[in-house]
Amino acid sequence: MVFDPPSNVLPSGLKTEGHLEPPRQTPFFFSPSVPPPNQPPSGSPAAMAPAAVLDKPTEDQISEDRMETAECVDRLSLLRSMPEAAVECQVCVVGAGPAGLMLACNLGRWGIKVEVVDDRADQTPVGRADGLQPKTIETFRQMRLADPLLQRGVRVYDIAFWRSTPEEPLHRLGREVHYPPVIDVLDPYILLVHQGMVEALFIEDLKKRGVEVRRNTAFDSYSVCDGKGGPLQVNCRANVTQDRKTVLTQYLVGCDGAHSKVRKSIPDAKPVGMSQSSVWGVLDGELQTDFPDIWSKTLVYSQEHGSILIIPRERNMTRFYIELKTGPKGDRNQLGQEFVMQRAKEIMAPFEVGWKYIEWFGRYQIGQRVASRFCDNHLRAFLAGDASHTHSPKAAQGMNTSMHDAWNLAWKLNLASRGLAKQTLLASYEEERRKIALDLVNFDYEHANQIAGGDAVALAENFKTNVRFISGIGAEYGENAINMVEPQTWVMGEAKPGCLLPPAKVTRYLDSNPVDIQLDIPKLGQFTIYLLMWDVHQSRIFLETFCQAIASPDALVNQLSAAASVSYAKQPRAPAPEDIYLRPERYTAVSHLFTFGLITTMPKSEIEVSDLPALLQDSKWTFYLDNVPEQDTRGTLCTNKWLGSLGPGEVAIVNVRPDGYVGSIGRWDSSIDDAGEEAAKWLDTYYDRFLQVPTAA
Repeated sequence: MVFDPPSNVLPSGLKTEGHLEPPRQTPFFFSPSVPPPNQPPSGSPAAMAPAAVLDKPTEDQISEDRMETAECVDRLSLLRSMPEAAVECQVCVVGAGPAGLMLACNLGRWGIKVEVVDDRADQTPVGRADGLQPKTIETFRQMRLADPLLQRGVRVYDIAFWRSTPEEPLHRLGREVHYPPVIDVLDPYILLVHQGMVEALFIEDLKKRGVEVRRNTAFDSYSVCDGKGGPLQVNCRANVTQDRKTVLTQYLVGCDGAHSKVRKSIPDAKPVGMSQSSVWGVLDGELQTDFPDIWSKTLVYSQEHGSILIIPRERNMTRFYIELKTGPKGDRNQLGQEFVMQRAKEIMAPFEVGWKYIEWFGRYQIGQRVASRFCDNHLRAFLAGDASHTHSPKAAQGMNTSMHDAWNLAWKLNLASRGLAKQTLLASYEEERRKIALDLVNFDYEHANQIAGGDAVALAENFKTNVRFISGIGAEYGENAINMVEPQTWVMGEAKPGCLLPPAKVTRYLDSNPVDIQLDIPKLGQFTIYLLMWDVHQSRIFLETFCQAIASPDALVNQLSAAASVSYAKQPRAPAPEDIYLRPERYTAVSHLFTFGLITTMPKSEIEVSDLPALLQDSKWTFYLDNVPEQDTRGTLCTNKWLGSLGPGEVAIVNVRPDGYVGSIGRWDSSIDDAGEEAAKWLDTYYDRFLQVPTAA
């Protein structure tokens, strides 16, 4: 096959030896009963020899020792003053919070040399973000990282509303399902897990692939070396010793929070927005209370004392977001933990509220801001997470949006680092994610005000209006180079360019396992090209001519695949121990850049893998039967959900980006002689918008 990678490299870019760990050497531990290596045992004559009697040192000897000590100190001081050798990488990530670690984790998996610097001594120990929305849970499932979080987190399915006035005591106004069935997701709940748990998961995954976070290292500045095309020089310093550290990198990404130094280093990347006057306190701890809705997400509003948003947490804890009605700014310094605890008791009265312990206390002022730019003019330095947008924490969006900034950027940087991306691909990051950030702060402004105002009806209405966006599946991108909109091809179905691929249930042909198709193919930084049809035999000529056309030497898809094979042979994806079970090479058997999937409604008894063209036979692990509508979230076929319907003999192609978003959809009548060739040309046209074959060095 033209698509096959070089014969001396496995399809995944992993050599077979990579699955074998070298024999471990048992470390030697000194103990009184065991002699050190190469030393005689304690019972030998050498060990039993009497100790030499030492004379008292003379003044000259003491003076010489002092001079030698001074010389050693001078040498050490000189060594400390000398800067370390520069670290070279392809992507330097500043900040090891959820956004930075999500980015580094994916780049590290895909074989990109990444350096992560963080000015903190360790991961987040307590407090901060704590909620994962349904789309984020799906992303962790796609990364095969969800299980530890699902086992430890608390799931919230509903939201309750309470209110009190001077005339009415505190009472429940109502209760709503947090994510009603109209939201088509596998996990219709918020998963409450501590930010530190998320960070630890990423850090462990990075370590498996040989990447360590460089701690206690602060970013100072960056500049371009050797003209426009040279590497970026990232200047850092050690927090304790103030030693200078230099990183030479192709790309820089600032994930360093709301007060980002990277953002301040990018011209014209200023935060634009506003702050509100209200101040909120945050308490994490284990409660002692008779309040009945402590295990639901609950909004409590007191007309006299303010609002509390209650969030159940892992380890039997509860988080309180407490509105603090204050006077002038000078009073805010008095809003300590005791004051906030007392205010919580006043808002919750007549229910008893106490704490077995408080794990974390914080205080913040609400602000909604979005950076005017998410990248520099040359598409070399980028911003993600709180460095690019800030808002209130009460809709549980911050950590989710930040990680999806990184999820969007990672695959684009992977392809750019390999020379496979045009500038239009990198430019799409700011275009897509800044739109989402603006949508978020506009929603957050209304949401935060309605929580503070205690209008349960208005809040519930606002929530219903924005529930798709809150869940994450409503984060939709507009038409651009990577989202090719042709309305007549998708208007009837739920799959649309710029939107997430809807969840669907199918049967994997090879082993008859029912699978969630949006989760089944691991995310290896590759595109997925799905071909959907009712009858494979009826569309046989289309499939044969299509496969021949895309495998021809002149086809861009073939040229890109060949270039990707060379790139991944030189710089393979980083292996992990669990790969022996996941078998990523199953999904790169044809191409490192494209995974082909075939979906048909035919019964298994009427079709064999050998009936397919050779290219699709090599993609046998992504051959699916669309035959289990009863297991789907909507009770429908995957074909009908995605496309609305297919006509007799019609074939559809759905291009899915590496981040799970639909890029383009096309349809062809397979009875037309040249339909397969036309589909291949259409495929080349789509990928030519943002991918390129690297020029020879």
